Amino acid sequence: MPMGRYARTMMSIALTLTCIYLVGLLRSLFLDIWGVLSSLFYTFLASLIITYILQPAVDVLHRRRVPRSAAILIVYAVIAAILAVVVLNLIPVISRQIAQLSSSLPAITAELSRWIDMINSRKTYLPNAVRTGIENALNQLEHRVEVAPTGLFSVVTSTLNAIFMAFVVPFLVFYMLKDAKAIGRGMVRMAPAKYKHRVRLVLRAIDDTLGGYVRGQFLIMLAVGLLSFIGYLIIRLPYALLLGAFLGFADIIPYLGPIIGIAPAVIIALTTSGWPMLVKVVIVNIAVQQIEGNILSPQIMGRTLHLHPMAIVAALIVGGEAGGILGLILAVPALAVCKVVWTQWREARSHAAH
Repeated sequence: MPMGRYARTMMSIALTLTCIYLVGLLRSLFLDIWGVLSSLFYTFLASLIITYILQPAVDVLHRRRVPRSAAILIVYAVIAAILAVVVLNLIPVISRQIAQLSSSLPAITAELSRWIDMINSRKTYLPNAVRTGIENALNQLEHRVEVAPTGLFSVVTSTLNAIFMAFVVPFLVFYMLKDAKAIGRGMVRMAPAKYKHRVRLVLRAIDDTLGGYVRGQFLIMLAVGLLSFIGYLIIRLPYALLLGAFLGFADIIPYLGPIIGIAPAVIIALTTSGWPMLVKVVIVNIAVQQIEGNILSPQIMGRTLHLHPMAIVAALIVGGEAGGILGLILAVPALAVCKVVWTQWREARSHAAH
């Protein structure tokens, strides 16, 4: 091989390896930047949610001629007192139930495996497609139960992130509550002169929609969690507080939330008391869902979002594929914001046509 060709070949290899190395460095740098941006996003999102929840109380005090900063501090003091009572009374119970659940996990896993084997022995009578679906679902369920004890590191990491947010979020919430109108005016000022009025209307509509949704969903989550906890206590289901709290949190996801929320209760019922307890769990959850669907949601939420159920399902599918659990949670409010923007845009075009 001539020296020139050999040198060019070696140079090409060196450049290729250098590019691969630089891509690796950039990927690592990108992941680091993405991690920081994700933390900032979660912090801002938590602050925004808490701001919407506390805003009505601050507004009530401010309308009674209490300075806005003082009103925020008063609300903070009340929230701190409530949290202190909750922590002193519930944390010991939650800690005890978590310890009991951890010690019982091997027995629960063994009993769940027995149930899986029993279902496997009976599914030969089912069509192939149904049998394949059951096998996949059971394999995923068994895997999740087996790897649950190994998630300690992620739990510790999440706890540290939560501690960080506990210090940062209150400051962000304070300034969001204090300067909400100034922030809105600043956003309007950035718009071109002929669009200022429309931007103001869009921001006000988005604020009303998101505020109503967040506050309504928060109240419904509390109610569903409390009702589930009471129902589980009545039927003497183990770990009633943990399971009720989980069902309440899961209810933030429309349609899918109740299904996700009942799954741990079903596993505990089957592996501790069998079919009788499972029937009781199903009855409790049906009762809770009836109360939510016929009483709580119409009274608290009404038709806050004015979204068609098919549009919500489509948004959940897209959100779940794009962002997992967080995507499911944000899908509906994001769809509501898009609808607000679309409605305002159509109104602007209609006015322009006339």
